[in-house]
Amino acid sequence: MSVQRYPLSGVTVVSLEQAVAAPYATRQLADLGARVIKVERPGGGDFARRYDTTVHGHSSYFVWINRSKESLTLDLKDPRGREILHDLLDGADVFVQNLAPGAAGRLGLDAATVTSRRPQLIPCTISGWGTTGPWADRKAYDLLVQCQTGLVSLTGTPDATARTGISVADIAGGMYAYSGILTALYTRAVTGEAHPVEVSLFEALAEWMGQPAYYTRYGGTQPPRLGTSHATIAPYGTYPAADGKEVLFSIQNEREWEALCTEFLGRPELVNDPRFATASDRVAHREELDTVVAGRFALSSSDDVLKDLERIGIACAGVNDVAAFLDHPVLTARGRRTEIGVPGGTVEALLPPADLAGLPARMDPVPAVGEHTAAILAELGRTEEEVAALRADGVV
Repeated sequence: MSVQRYPLSGVTVVSLEQAVAAPYATRQLADLGARVIKVERPGGGDFARRYDTTVHGHSSYFVWINRSKESLTLDLKDPRGREILHDLLDGADVFVQNLAPGAAGRLGLDAATVTSRRPQLIPCTISGWGTTGPWADRKAYDLLVQCQTGLVSLTGTPDATARTGISVADIAGGMYAYSGILTALYTRAVTGEAHPVEVSLFEALAEWMGQPAYYTRYGGTQPPRLGTSHATIAPYGTYPAADGKEVLFSIQNEREWEALCTEFLGRPELVNDPRFATASDRVAHREELDTVVAGRFALSSSDDVLKDLERIGIACAGVNDVAAFLDHPVLTARGRRTEIGVPGGTVEALLPPADLAGLPARMDPVPAVGEHTAAILAELGRTEEEVAALRADGVV
């Protein structure tokens, strides 16, 4: 029986990880076939395991970002635990950590120290605010970073700000860690040199703030909070149809604007109306335009509005809740769902979004705390008696 090969088969990642950013980065490496050894605290493990209990008793966060990994429990405050970790690092390609500020240095696990004896190891450090600078010692979590980058000031309605509904700073940090590690692996394969990777949640989300940053710096004011509307495009947003259901659409160019006026609104005179003649004019007179659009939406059901807009070539969609998204016909038709194991059961999971032709994604189970501890220690040469003693002392 042949063994399945994946793009990163043969790559070993040791990850001292917790919460979201680092586990998200390493799960994507695991999706590509890397062996990811997740180092957790003895007993409870990664605290993200206890964020909620909605997935057969497991955390929805943890199930999402920890499939296809091996779980090893280690007490790194004990010298024997650190010795085991160093033995693992001697055979690893990548070391990822997102410990609290200063913790890696105190344990001798900062990038400079771990690579001093392992020049081919690629360390990846994920921090909140960077390992240098005035905020290097501050803790960070997702909403703090959303607030400090200005994202929260852009999200919501004119009356109130809002947190984004997903952990966007953690996801941004995890994505840049993932791409940085892939780049470092490629560079090492081509040049033989291993380069440490560092990502901060703040700088990752700062990159995603590029457009509003330019708009604010050179326009003099920041984009307003407009709910589902757009600061620089009109009409753009959700409007209620006669049945009370909302439909989202946007006008992207002058051809679409003319089609909207003549074939949907039934108001061809608006095409060259000085209030709406250009994209900037439409933004400047957004309220007047919204009144016209809302009046037309109120005459038809949401299904009819969608059919009319699609017929004239204008992008549009209904507004799903999460349950409707989970049953989306595109996911069904494209076969994007599969099942993975979790301790005590199975769950539905979505395939990774990047398809590599001819190379299936790895979709192995989510590990229980310390599930692979004995097997990994055996690989490192520890006897059953030694493992039993380590367990008795709470080291593993």
